[in-house]
Amino acid sequence: MAKNVQKSLAFSRKCVILQPEMKKCALLWASLAILLSGCAGEFNKVYKYADMNYRYEYAKECFAMGKPNQAATFLGGIVTMKKGSEEAQESLYMLAMAEYMDRDYESASETFKKYHQTYPRGLYAEQAMFYVGESLYVGAPEPRLDQTPTIGAMNAYQDFINLYPESPLAEKATDHLFQLREKLEIKELLSAQLYYNLGGYFGNINSNSESNYSSSIIVAQNALKKYPDSKHREDFSVLIMKSKFQLAENSTEDRKLERYRDAEDECYGFLNEYPESKECELAEKYIQKCKKVTLNP
Repeated sequence: MAKNVQKSLAFSRKCVILQPEMKKCALLWASLAILLSGCAGEFNKVYKYADMNYRYEYAKECFAMGKPNQAATFLGGIVTMKKGSEEAQESLYMLAMAEYMDRDYESASETFKKYHQTYPRGLYAEQAMFYVGESLYVGAPEPRLDQTPTIGAMNAYQDFINLYPESPLAEKATDHLFQLREKLEIKELLSAQLYYNLGGYFGNINSNSESNYSSSIIVAQNALKKYPDSKHREDFSVLIMKSKFQLAENSTEDRKLERYRDAEDECYGFLNEYPESKECELAEKYIQKCKKVTLNP
């Protein structure tokens, strides 16, 4: 058993140092499965009766064998007791990684952050800072939902890039940063599309500022200002054009001429910016309808 423990501990340390290649250890974990038998019984026995040092060695063995939930269960109660010892850094970082591997991404992010704040020059400081963002990135919700974790992940990645610009993980952080930014763009696009789809549903279409078409325009225009190089720029522009035309079509007499002129200008601007767009035909159609009013006020 002693030899097996030594092997698993060595493997554990190797896995920690080689982050973020942890997933590549999966096959090795499988090959180590023979190290433990009667896991449930042994787990309970160690958890209830073993002293702290033995529990820590067992936690590392669980970690090495790909049992992050069991490892985190032990480590959660050990890290505080290890504070100030030579094993303090390792135990805290291993807890964070165990939580990450167990898909408890919110806890993992907080623990990685705690590690970096406690040991800014520690052995695993660079990896820990990266995984603050990575944990939030993996756990980020789809675009339709609240994007607070997405913004948190973006901030964490940016902090990592600022602190470790030469890190081999910087390229991956940058790539994920762009992916997260696009998620925010998509959320804005979905919001603008929703307002357009609602149209005059609530009977406020003739309002100067509160109609759904007006809201769609505002959301899309703000998104273009915030993300000028967005790959969805044309989609936002289409929504602005369509919304302005619908505002004109459904306008009261005192606002009709002004809104048709605005819609017409928007259509010309769209054709100039996107001459190859599949929506050019729609823009031309809108222009002809607008001219019936703007040329004969």
